[in-house]
This record gives sequence, C-alpha cells and structure tokens, in this order.
Amino acid sequence: MKTIRKYYKLNASPEDVYNALTNHVMIEIWTGEKAFFETTENSTFSMWDDSIVGKNIRFEPNKLIEQLWFFDTQESKVTIKIHPDKKGSSIEIRQENIPDEAYDNIVDGWDEDYFGALAALFNE
Repeated sequence: MKTIRKYYKLNASPEDVYNALTNHVMIEIWTGEKAFFETTENSTFSMWDDSIVGKNIRFEPNKLIEQLWFFDTQESKVTIKIHPDKKGSSIEIRQENIPDEAYDNIVDGWDEDYFGALAALFNE
C-alpha cells in the first residue's frame, strides 16, 4: 500500500473551492459526469458516474474534507485541506492506503482529472 501527498494552487477563495468539492451540482459541472454528494458525516458519495465511490467522514467548512474511497475490498483515506493563499487557495491532498496497482492511475487522476478540471474551472 502506498501514500500520496500533493499540493495545488487555485485562483479561487477557500469558500469557492470547498463549494466546488462538496456541492453535487458543482461537482457535476467540473467533472462533466453524474455525482452524488452530501456534506453529512458518514454519508456515501459517488463521482464520475461511480468511478470514485466512498464515505464522507468529516467536514470543516472551507477548510477540510476527510473521506474513505473504496477499491473493491480496500479503503483508502483521503484528506483535503484548503488554505487561503495570496492568489486564492492552496490545497493539500493526502491519500493513504492506495493499492499498489492503482497508484499511478490515482496520481494521474489527481493531477489531470481532479485538479486539472478544477484549475480549468477557476484559473481561466
């Protein structure tokens, strides 16, 4: 099992970033796919038409999202921290317990699909 820690910057306020990550309508806008998401602790979620499924663990509005992502029988903990930055927000991602065979795909997914799409939404 592996761990990822990555950092991103977005030209958007922490409030706008948090909204884009937790509001199912906004998630559907930047992913272009069906999403189900509620900001209720212990609620299930799905994104990219069920390509990512899991459970929401904890929220601190505009600051923190903790989730479990499910890989068959494995659970991978995802922590997203949002910090104010001079030009918007800086985001720290930590994902733990990633199956070895999924690691490269997950790294690319964070860069291209997840934060690539958010950057396109906010940075242009």
